[in-house]
Amino acid sequence: MLFVCSGNSNSGISPIINNQASALREHIDGLSIDFFPIVGKGFKGYANNIIRLKRKLKKEKYDIIHAHYSLSAFVASLAGAKPLIVSLMGSDVKASYYYKLIIKLFQYFFLWKAIIVKSEDMKKSLKSQNAIVLPNGVDFKRFVPMIKEECQEILKWDTQKMHLLFASNPQRPEKNFALTQQALELLNREDIEIHFLMNVSNEQTPIWYNAADVVILTSLWEGSPNAIKEAMACNRPIVSTNVGDVSWLFGDIPGCYLTDFNAKVCADNITKALLFSIEKGGTNGRERIIKLRLENRQVSEAIANLYKSVSNN
Repeated sequence: MLFVCSGNSNSGISPIINNQASALREHIDGLSIDFFPIVGKGFKGYANNIIRLKRKLKKEKYDIIHAHYSLSAFVASLAGAKPLIVSLMGSDVKASYYYKLIIKLFQYFFLWKAIIVKSEDMKKSLKSQNAIVLPNGVDFKRFVPMIKEECQEILKWDTQKMHLLFASNPQRPEKNFALTQQALELLNREDIEIHFLMNVSNEQTPIWYNAADVVILTSLWEGSPNAIKEAMACNRPIVSTNVGDVSWLFGDIPGCYLTDFNAKVCADNITKALLFSIEKGGTNGRERIIKLRLENRQVSEAIANLYKSVSNN
């Protein structure tokens, strides 16, 4: 297999894509995965990689090329990559009507074998009946419940305060930190500290989740947010806007609260989540992830079955 993806993140290849490759290697026997990292941003930056990828495909033969994000899929298509599977993320299908039209034209003219989206909401937004809904899985070996106080000690957080973890970079507009900030201003509690899950290594991320009394995500839109699934695997209380597949992920488990975009409602839900954290400690989020078949092994098997069906056609 060849993964075609951006190589422009701080760590090179996105941890999300790296984690998917690692899970496939671990759980699927005989599966070999190479990477083609695209270096350069925007249409022009991506276009500069077409010839380089074409040369690689002439030199090496792959059973499946799996492109992650639409721009990577455009590069793979123009480089002649076949058979091609494309994974779209939230930003791809929340783009303009014309951008989604370009995706459909590429799918039609370059004969993409399959499109993977992360949620039913994404499938509806893309208006593609043939899209396959397959969220990213969770590594249950890494994301496990830990003792909160011990994690706070490791991170040197004040154990006498309540800690909220905003599960993203607050500078990203789509993550809508402004709503969290407005809610905290309404609460006006000196016993609450806010932390941000940014520039945190893969190894440290589970510690950050487990150190938090409540994990919060107030995004304007999402596909199937990995942060929510990872926090659930750690049994953390959560407050999230009702975006992507979060409502489906939560189900009706106590300690996980959906909020709208009203600051007062968000503040009320934060209060409920903090109280739950004090009284109950953790949720049953991990059991819910297992029930939804979103553990890495389960998702890897589904992806491998898709690879087999494509290669056999």
